[in-house]
Amino acid sequence: MPRLFHARPGPWPARSRLSPTRITLVGMMNTSITARELFEQQKERLALRWVAGQKGENRVLEAGDTIARRPSLAGYLNAVYPNKVQILGSEELAWLDSLDSRQRWEIIEKIIHFRPLALVISKNQSCPEDLREAANESDTPLWISPKRGHELLNHLSYHLARTLAPRVTLHGVFMEIYSIGVLITGEAGSGKSELALELLSRGHRLVADDAPEFTQIAPDVLDGTCPELLQDLLEVRGLGVLNVREMFGDTAVKKNKYLRLIVHLTRPMTEPNPHGYERLTGDSGSRHVLDLDVPLITLPVMPGRNLAVLTEAATRLHILRTKGIDPAAMFIARHSNLLERSTP
Repeated sequence: MPRLFHARPGPWPARSRLSPTRITLVGMMNTSITARELFEQQKERLALRWVAGQKGENRVLEAGDTIARRPSLAGYLNAVYPNKVQILGSEELAWLDSLDSRQRWEIIEKIIHFRPLALVISKNQSCPEDLREAANESDTPLWISPKRGHELLNHLSYHLARTLAPRVTLHGVFMEIYSIGVLITGEAGSGKSELALELLSRGHRLVADDAPEFTQIAPDVLDGTCPELLQDLLEVRGLGVLNVREMFGDTAVKKNKYLRLIVHLTRPMTEPNPHGYERLTGDSGSRHVLDLDVPLITLPVMPGRNLAVLTEAATRLHILRTKGIDPAAMFIARHSNLLERSTP
């Protein structure tokens, strides 16, 4: 049977009695791509040629379209569960050739009716004239590539999945500390930029200042990047905008990093322990970003506290916890054993 009719293929502690931490959400980003944008982004890699349906260059694929009907982003020609990008390989074209003119036209009409973002013919095969005519009449982009079908499928599926993935912009400074992505958050004036500058002088790396963008590229992965406008820049009160790459070298900046930890800075406290901070376990919890719960550690900003050292220690503590090492739990266990031994 031709592929045309194949079916589609350790918890963190909750912040219960601790005060809620506010992380500023700059905004959710609507993700979409047009046929022209996809063509321009992939034409060199896939050697694409646009042979018909040029007037459909503004046809849009939005993330919501893929959620509503659950189609595949890219796949081999399918008239039952239509893909948003339909790939026509040797098998698909041979099957179309085997149909009589009426059946063939019905299939082509059905494919066009679902308004795919584009049709792509693999291995530089000749485009059937009736398919070309239908693409021109319906303004359906029709491309040809010398790549094999599975190469087109892999590249286009991956690219569309990344482009249409859920994304959000958060307020803070995103850095690489000890090889993991750490987002430093806090209210304006809490010292985020000064802390980032100190961490840079200690050999850590900047990903983005002020408005890092996070994309959920997998069920458990948030990839953080910097908007093009802000790349390599860090704004520090009193100094203005600094070019981190020029000041600290190329190794001081990072293009992207996966978000693994949030360090939140709070205002100085006027009362001792006003929110019931745990002396043993610290102020640990998690924050919901898109569909993920990201571990969070809150650090009070007080005179005399070395926030750079504390942030490095918080990062090391997070790394230990991911390995199953919890110093607070070890101490509590030792204390319990000591009490049991001393009880007559």
